[in-house]
Amino acid sequence: MERTTTVMLGENIGKTVSIAGTVDIRRDHGKLVFLDIRDRSGKVQAVCLPNHPEALATAQTLRSEWVVRIEGVVNERPEKMRTEGTNGNIELEATTITVLAQAQELPFEKDTAVNLDTYLDYLPLTLRSEKARAVFRVQAEIVNAYRGFLDLQGFTEFQAPKLIGDDAEGGANVFSVPYFNDKTAHLGTSPQFYKQIMVGVLERVYAIGNVYRAEKHSTTRHLNEYTSMDIEMGFIEDHRDLMELETRLMHALINQLKMNCAGEFKLLGATLPTAPDTFPVLKLREALELIYQETGRDNRGEPDLEPEDERWLSEWAAKEKGSDFIFITHYPVAKRPMYTMEDESDPGYTKSFDLLFRGVEITTGGQRRHNYDNLVEGIKSKGLDPEKFSYYLQAFKYGMPPHGGWGMGLERLTQKMLGLGNVKEATLFPRDINRIDQLLSTPSENEA
Repeated sequence: MERTTTVMLGENIGKTVSIAGTVDIRRDHGKLVFLDIRDRSGKVQAVCLPNHPEALATAQTLRSEWVVRIEGVVNERPEKMRTEGTNGNIELEATTITVLAQAQELPFEKDTAVNLDTYLDYLPLTLRSEKARAVFRVQAEIVNAYRGFLDLQGFTEFQAPKLIGDDAEGGANVFSVPYFNDKTAHLGTSPQFYKQIMVGVLERVYAIGNVYRAEKHSTTRHLNEYTSMDIEMGFIEDHRDLMELETRLMHALINQLKMNCAGEFKLLGATLPTAPDTFPVLKLREALELIYQETGRDNRGEPDLEPEDERWLSEWAAKEKGSDFIFITHYPVAKRPMYTMEDESDPGYTKSFDLLFRGVEITTGGQRRHNYDNLVEGIKSKGLDPEKFSYYLQAFKYGMPPHGGWGMGLERLTQKMLGLGNVKEATLFPRDINRIDQLLSTPSENEA
């Protein structure tokens, strides 16, 4: 008999069907056994009755996470026994049960609250929890919405290499990899060079893929491997074109999550963002001055925002502007990468921006230098050798339109969208200074 997913059972009342899934919970009530069975589409309650003794006998052996196939009749539940949600009005009367795989005794009660380290130690199991599944369904929908929006705007997706010759930012925090012919390669910190090259090929491009940062952070917001969602587009006037595009992207993303993930947001106790037609915008200097005037905290000479500043500005934008998003622009030339365009009307500052969302930066972007000589000048200004970037510079030597783009962290966006306490909760298999699947040191070493 062909398998029926649980979400389709409501269309088969009175019919005999075959389902396959995992035992969520078994409940014994006298001579009856009730099973909650989950599959990719949802859950259904199966009831095992004495008039089907073989099915009942098998049901009495089942435990959480056993994998089964069940054949039975879809019945409507009595009115007083109905529950809310999908399949709350039906149950499956099991006639035969086949065990496809057994599970060992679980290390802790299913769906019980555990600390983050325990959650990560047992990820192959804990990811099966209802809340974890909800997080990553939302994350998949974010990626789906991102792609869908950009495709409609004339962008083409491309796959950027992860092994690169030199770091795109010209920094030292890169993972080095032994390569052939006694050469050293690096894991890419960004698809930056390649997406700029692709502007000369396809004009509007985006890439979604893993990037790597060898930074010794141990915070709730940093990872050493994360998914970067990058775009680059040609023929812009300046960075404001990018900010306008990202504003529309966020509106489209929120609308899609509202339409397709309402149940997941409800389960997780999360709220969709407040996003006005236009997001508030402050230059970095204006933001730091505002913080000083309102709090007395004087960071006005700093070239960047501290995490405390990001949180304060986000709270200010939500309270004063009715927006969970705020753009901060015009970071100093000294602070931004070599390829960032200086604002000719504001010397010393760049046509760049960060997008803050619920207390944290989720996007860094800006206009790029597109003139060959100007880019070489930018490389030299950072104390770097243009010869080491000769491959990348070919794109500019042979003509490039005015262009710009951004990079956005998928896991951090998911974390803040769902109000999670740690970015690792929004990362399927986190890599950080302390962990690659398993902890890299013993608890006693971590305490040292």
